[in-house]
Amino acid sequence: MKQIMLGNEAVARGAYEAGVKVVSSYPGTPSTEITEAIATYDRIYCEWATNEKVASEVAIGASIRGARAMTCMKHVGMNVAADPMFTAAYEGVNGGLVFVVADDPGMHSSQDEQDSRNYGRAAKLMILEPSDSQECKDFAKKAFELSERFDTPVILRMHTRVSHSRSIVELSDPEDIVVKPYEKNVNKYVMMPAMAIKRHVVVEQRTLDIAKASNEEFLGMGIHKLEMNDTKLGIITAGASYQYVKEAVPSASVLKLGCVWPLPMDLIRDFASKVDRLVIVEELDPFMETEIKAAGIACEGKDLFTLQGEYSARMIRAALSSEALPEKALDLDKLPKAPGRPPLLCAGCPHKGMFLALNRAKVQVMGDIGCYTLGTLPPTAAMDVSVCMGASVGMAHGFDKASDGEDSKKTVAVIGDSTFLHSGITNLINAVYNQSAITVMILDNSITGMTGHQQNPASGKNIRLQPAPAIDLETLCRSVGVTSVRTVDPVDTFEVEKIVKEEIAKDCVSVIIVRRPCALIPTGKKPKGVSIVLNDENCKKCGACSRIMCPALVAGPDKKPVIDPEACNACGLCINMCKFDALSKKEEA
Repeated sequence: MKQIMLGNEAVARGAYEAGVKVVSSYPGTPSTEITEAIATYDRIYCEWATNEKVASEVAIGASIRGARAMTCMKHVGMNVAADPMFTAAYEGVNGGLVFVVADDPGMHSSQDEQDSRNYGRAAKLMILEPSDSQECKDFAKKAFELSERFDTPVILRMHTRVSHSRSIVELSDPEDIVVKPYEKNVNKYVMMPAMAIKRHVVVEQRTLDIAKASNEEFLGMGIHKLEMNDTKLGIITAGASYQYVKEAVPSASVLKLGCVWPLPMDLIRDFASKVDRLVIVEELDPFMETEIKAAGIACEGKDLFTLQGEYSARMIRAALSSEALPEKALDLDKLPKAPGRPPLLCAGCPHKGMFLALNRAKVQVMGDIGCYTLGTLPPTAAMDVSVCMGASVGMAHGFDKASDGEDSKKTVAVIGDSTFLHSGITNLINAVYNQSAITVMILDNSITGMTGHQQNPASGKNIRLQPAPAIDLETLCRSVGVTSVRTVDPVDTFEVEKIVKEEIAKDCVSVIIVRRPCALIPTGKKPKGVSIVLNDENCKKCGACSRIMCPALVAGPDKKPVIDPEACNACGLCINMCKFDALSKKEEA
């Protein structure tokens, strides 16, 4: 049977067909749909973990027990997962173990463009890289087989374009789920120095064994692909770049590598000997190029292409082909440009009222990763810094300790409920223990918002939307020593401002839980029959309501507000901003 599938859905299908038993992940675009798709297969145990380190440790434990296990993350999530992953590389596996990482060239939804292949090289792990949905499924299955064959975790490296593109996939029947017997083996699974020294020898030999198989077997297994055409130009590539190459220079000879670490240097050297000119086409770092040049093989690469952003067929054709572009090819520079549209918080977003309050309070705001990062932009312009998941609380503590006098009383951290549970708790404990004077604002919108509304330990549901214990954030904060914990609805923006000013005046760590459901989930949507209406007689045309830049409210030709009833969430923020009672809620009888 054939089916059109997203690359991410195909990875999930491959894991299902491979007999995976345990999958633990933390959502992160562009990897999220893998685990969401896994959740549709009832026979697989599947969960959202609190962070990528925890997810990796769950998968490692399941593998050692004897089950095939997988964890999925985006590239910055691999930074969090690196600690257990590096040691798991020494320990090896019992059941097959796969780390799926999705890189994001072009930073469509990320704060940096790191190249996760460097992790595979540093941790001495095999990396497989598919280029379409069929390979996503096939490589996922092969990853488990190779993991068990070579006693190693395997990294399956995805890419935004491969993850989020659809193509035809040939489906197969799933293998039975088999859990191997577990046998205690402290020399393999306990990495005390004496054991780790011996395991390092095993790891280095394993790398040589994988490289040998990559040279001799992977071409026949369909992992590598060799296409000999015109030998004037030979290209070595992998992943999404292969698709661009085939469109840009279809006449070139191509060696597409499906295993990008360790590299099959004998195969590469043989290919290089058959072409007049060798070019390495790879996005982000010159990963393959550096290794190939180090092996004494002459090639070109980043001298022709950029280190930043995504590639395209047009870019590659311009660099490698002397042929003119076909007339039917679109000249993108001459196409009419769409009008600019700044990114905005949604109509009814609970974060907007809070950020407006912080702007008025004139505080320094240490930010975090999520929808609320948009609080940096007008009209709120309230966020000062954003680095990574969970960093806001630690940065606020550092900001406080580096400040003197009244300046130290103006530092707040903002962090989402899911992000707080991901990696904010330990920073909060540290701030309490080291007697900081910061205010932490937990933005509890009842969901993991930016990645597409996944559940988390505070939402009361698991990945399959079944009831689950819900963490009480107020109780949790008090349990780690926070003496001042308050809760407020962000729509009441002036009450938020009042509470913030009261809390930042205290000489201790305080927490404000800013609670209102995301406007895009059922509990946060507009109640039936409720609308916001304008009282023309009271409107002074002051523009206070339109300046909040709600997508559902704009200033009309006469400068009075015009409300889009379809987009309006009836949250009431605009009502609270109006000092003349010109806006009100109307409920149908």
